[in-house]
Amino acid sequence: MKTKLIEDYLDELFINPKCELNYNTDYELLINIMLSSQTTDKKVNAVTKILYNKYNSLDKLSKADYKDIEDIIKPLGMQKTKSKNIVNISKMLIDDYNGKVPDKKEELIKLPGIGNKSAQVFLGEYYKIPAFGVDTHVFRTSKRLGLANEKDNVLDVETKLKKLFKKDVWYKRHLQFVLFGRYYCTSINPKCKTCKLGKICKYYNK
Repeated sequence: MKTKLIEDYLDELFINPKCELNYNTDYELLINIMLSSQTTDKKVNAVTKILYNKYNSLDKLSKADYKDIEDIIKPLGMQKTKSKNIVNISKMLIDDYNGKVPDKKEELIKLPGIGNKSAQVFLGEYYKIPAFGVDTHVFRTSKRLGLANEKDNVLDVETKLKKLFKKDVWYKRHLQFVLFGRYYCTSINPKCKTCKLGKICKYYNK
């Protein structure tokens, strides 16, 4: 009953949820997902527009100067690590995967800066493979709605969400939870008074 209530409300808010990262190629999406850690999609879109205009191929990115990329992506924070990840991801894609981003999580997590969550987001978005990435928004809202326990870690939350929702809508629900957490169930000053899930929300009922 709780799950149905949540699904109905998420469908009401975001009937056709979309990834808010801009991209044109598989490698752009993968790099953008990596860059989005600890920052916003809006900031990522702003810097990658500059980045991909200057380095408009995987080959050019693989040969880029770290410092130059650092200067471009500085607004995102963690620029030293992220610049190295960009160059090294590009090199590995060319050297080990013929320039194509792999469609297996086991291969994706071999790439610098790509962990379980990033791999799942990529697989769901680009290859349309059922996946349920748990980012900070999914993590927070799942616990507030009682779908996971406060002490659960990211993998615990992922496992529980995959059991609660049908496999063919995993990625759709992932996107909806992300958008719900980003615009409604925010970490600070969530829009509780207008939310239809108040009666099942642990945060609201405190």
